[in-house]
Order: sequence, then structure tokens, then C-alpha cells
Amino acid sequence: MFINYVTPRFGNIDGLKHVNNIVVAEWFEIGRNEIFRFFTPDLNLSYDKWKLIMVRTEFDYVSQMYFGHDVEIRTYLLKIGNTSFTFGHEAWQNEELKAKGKAIIVHYDFIEKKSKPIPNEIREKLISHLIDEAEIGKSLEK
Repeated sequence: MFINYVTPRFGNIDGLKHVNNIVVAEWFEIGRNEIFRFFTPDLNLSYDKWKLIMVRTEFDYVSQMYFGHDVEIRTYLLKIGNTSFTFGHEAWQNEELKAKGKAIIVHYDFIEKKSKPIPNEIREKLISHLIDEAEIGKSLEK
């Protein structure tokens, strides 16, 4: 699992004084970067070097988040297939789950325009970040 912290900016707040729902997508993207480095260590976004494409994303908004309190973003893997893998994401504020989501990413060759099997050496790294879906939304405190 990877953990990142974000501080809601004034511009992230909507007219109801809570974090706008669109911001969660950006925060979850931050959490994916460390896994992206397994495929492209320097995060080079050139057409011939980037190897991943997102095919699905979903979010559940559990409770409102507010300005003035940092948000903990948890990122992990839920499933690893032959050519794709599924991220799990959680946003926590004040020790409460506020949002959760999933994203499916495909190992993809943009020049050939087709998916590719995940290399074994990368698969081994991915496996170390798998979490049981029953653990979603649970506090890290024991």
C-alpha cells in the first residue's frame, strides 16, 4: 500500500464549503504514480515510452471532506490479470473514510495499439501491493 497526503486548497472547495467531488479523481491519480514507475521509472510521458492506459474508473463518495484538514490517500492493488490490473483507492480525513474508488489500467503498446502481457518482473512488484477487498475502508490503526 502507498500512502500520500494532500492538503485541500481553497480552490478545491465548492459553494457548500466541502471538497468538490472532481478533486478526488486528481488525488487518486497522485496515488497511482508509484505503481506507474514500475512500468516507466522516469514517468516519461512520450508516446513511445509510456506503457499504460486507463480503461475504467469509479468513485464512491462516503462522506464530505472539508477545507483545513489534510487528506490521506491510500493506494493499493485489488486484482492483477494478464494484461491489466485494478487499483483500489481510499481518501481518509480525520481518521474517517470519505471516498473510495477503483481504476483499471491496461499494459498497452501505443505504437502497436494493443494490450501486452505484464512482464513477470513487474508482476512480482505488483503482487506485493495486493490487498484483500474485505480490507477496504478499514482503519490502519490496530
